[in-house]
Amino acid sequence: MATIVEKIDRVCYPNFGSNWDDSLFRDRILSQVNATSTILDLGAGAGIVSQMNFRGLVGRVCGVDLDPRVLNNPMLDESRVSDAGEIPWGNEAFDLVFSDNVLEHLSDPLSAFKEVARVLKPGGIFAFKTPNKWHYMPTVARLTPHVFHQFVNRLRGREHVDTFPTRYRANTVAAISTLASKSNFAIHSLERVEGRPEYLRVAWPLYAVGVGYERFVNSTSLLAPFRILLIGILRKEL
Repeated sequence: MATIVEKIDRVCYPNFGSNWDDSLFRDRILSQVNATSTILDLGAGAGIVSQMNFRGLVGRVCGVDLDPRVLNNPMLDESRVSDAGEIPWGNEAFDLVFSDNVLEHLSDPLSAFKEVARVLKPGGIFAFKTPNKWHYMPTVARLTPHVFHQFVNRLRGREHVDTFPTRYRANTVAAISTLASKSNFAIHSLERVEGRPEYLRVAWPLYAVGVGYERFVNSTSLLAPFRILLIGILRKEL
């Protein structure tokens, strides 16, 4: 027999699967690359998100992360251990750099943006997906300790080692606009998206509240600043 959560899924979100946000981001990335593109996964980690696997679809996939598990990431042709502020490749090495749920962890986002610009070819793309600081989930995250974040993610089936401290220093439209202007990027697109409330699917009463919130913030563009996702496409200026 279906649970109440499963029934809400069918009624309210029949077209949403697991990792729907990563699937959406994947589509945005694929729209910017071709079979010869050289791309960099900034914050590639251990390779636990299958939607971020582009091997065989582009010319070459590289990845960098502070987590040494990146060296065994099966989605990469080449991997290195380093910080986002010191990307260990030469100037103009990549056609596209992407980061999936990384910006919220950066302690010095301007240094990271400048490094991304350095390793991109002129006209190259920096694509990112990150939580919007003004959504209720990042707000709760800023008010609670890291151990609570690990607990919540365990409920959602994610290992505690894959839960990293958050800072939210590059997680508003205003912050992204400032960082882009200071690091030689032009904003090609910046979307704010609210979809199925994943973090509240642990219990149906919470899920019901999340559905109401989702319907509310999607009812008018005036409420876009309170949607969960920021998906950005920045282009390095020539």
